[in-house]
Amino acid sequence: MDLIKAIIIAIVEGLTEYLPISSTAHMGFTANLMGLEETEFLKMFQVSIQFGAILSVVVAYWKKFFDLNNLQFYFKLAFAVVPALVLGYLFDDKIEAVLGNQIAISSVLVLGGVVLLFADRWFKNPTIDDEKGITIKKAVTIGFWQCLAMMPGTSRSAASIIGGMTQGLTRKAAAEFSFFLAVPTMLAVTVYSVFVKTWGKETPNPQKGYEMIMESQEHITVFIVGNVVAFIVALIAIKAFIGFLNKYGFRPWGWYRIFVGIALLIYFYWFQ
Repeated sequence: MDLIKAIIIAIVEGLTEYLPISSTAHMGFTANLMGLEETEFLKMFQVSIQFGAILSVVVAYWKKFFDLNNLQFYFKLAFAVVPALVLGYLFDDKIEAVLGNQIAISSVLVLGGVVLLFADRWFKNPTIDDEKGITIKKAVTIGFWQCLAMMPGTSRSAASIIGGMTQGLTRKAAAEFSFFLAVPTMLAVTVYSVFVKTWGKETPNPQKGYEMIMESQEHITVFIVGNVVAFIVALIAIKAFIGFLNKYGFRPWGWYRIFVGIALLIYFYWFQ
């Protein structure tokens, strides 16, 4: 994977990580359309550059993340991330197996789009418009909803935002808590993928993520630049998404998912 293609994938990650359209699906489709071979390094890269995207949340909401007088905020995130950590570890191999199944991911993209078409109708009377109104119980419930995104194509953002709305949060409050929850979730995923997970267990040369990164100067450059680009693009996308969601709701994203999902199903079924 050359640097230009890595930058393109990172731009896609930054744009889609916090939108309810599945960054994993979009990165996978982008890599496929560019003709990239599905190597272990590519799979690890697509997971690990989410680290750059999550840093954008910390910067955008730095007052929230560095307010040591609001310990409840940290407790909520700590409890909310537990379901994803446990279930993600238990089903890691099954999740990885689906990552290469573009037909399955495209199908989930369409089904998720149908759900988004009706999401605004289902949750009409929110009562919580700020993170402070979220109890630890509600935070954990949102954390379980987030686990639906373990199926590639679902969208972590969509699952956790809808989970928040089931708990009485406004769209804005649900979206922001989804952003906050992404930080410990994706930090754990990145650390696991780079330092703990052994990639290519069935190949002659299984490696840890950091071993793949360090095996060449090209990989080091691609990894660093990818995270920087994802950070910058995500920082811009976060604020734009909040405003768009408040004004238009989920329906535009639902139609987008359906259109793109069907187009990709046609492409992968007939032309691949």
